[in-house]
Amino acid sequence: MMSFQKIRSVIVEDELAAREVLKNYLSKYCPQIEVVGEAQHIKEAVPLLHEIQPQLVFLDVEMPFGNAFDVLEACKDLQFETIFVTAFSEYSLKALNQSAAYYLLKPISIEELIVAVNKVHHQIMNHELFNRNKIIVENFRESKPEKQQVILPTLEGFEVVKMEEIVRLRGNGNFTDLYLNDGSKKMVCRFLKHFSEILPLPFIRVHKSHIINVNCVKSYNKGGIVTLNDGAEIEVSPTYKEEFLRNFK
Repeated sequence: MMSFQKIRSVIVEDELAAREVLKNYLSKYCPQIEVVGEAQHIKEAVPLLHEIQPQLVFLDVEMPFGNAFDVLEACKDLQFETIFVTAFSEYSLKALNQSAAYYLLKPISIEELIVAVNKVHHQIMNHELFNRNKIIVENFRESKPEKQQVILPTLEGFEVVKMEEIVRLRGNGNFTDLYLNDGSKKMVCRFLKHFSEILPLPFIRVHKSHIINVNCVKSYNKGGIVTLNDGAEIEVSPTYKEEFLRNFK
């Protein structure tokens, strides 16, 4: 039988039934997880996390006395991986996706739980730790989208850039080429569709293969070509032309 080094974990969830379901799933399907503590809300969670200092926290996004981001803010001196557990919230999911965070939608899928746990287990065991929690909190507190940061999964690991540094994105098969205002290019392990869903204005899709930062537009001609600050000339397809022009009225 395969043996695992146990990952010391805490569940922060205000609903007793939800905690019991998650514990049951972890016991049955994720033998590498050892649940060493539970909390119902932020007032219990913060001192518990400081006392136990777990490697992994299953963290409900919405709970009494505060939310998941308040917990992370109060525990920013600690180093742990987080798997968020949330009912659907477009705002929360966008923030988590921008930060390349792991999350599970309620009701929890056993298959998705196993995938998330395996990814986190691999990172912890191989010391591939990345402080997403800090970036998640900073993004949540930052009201200006262009000042928020996005974590980019690359073939080598992760890179972090501010959204205002991104000029354009181009689909490249299973990857996305991301062009920055310093002239550099990053190849990111995500489909272009992923970015069309998580990037807010000033980013808009202008072609099936292109997303641009409208703040970086230099000119546009009636032939349907937009020129950006980096000199790139991008075709604006008829499907996206109306939305593109709406940003300049």
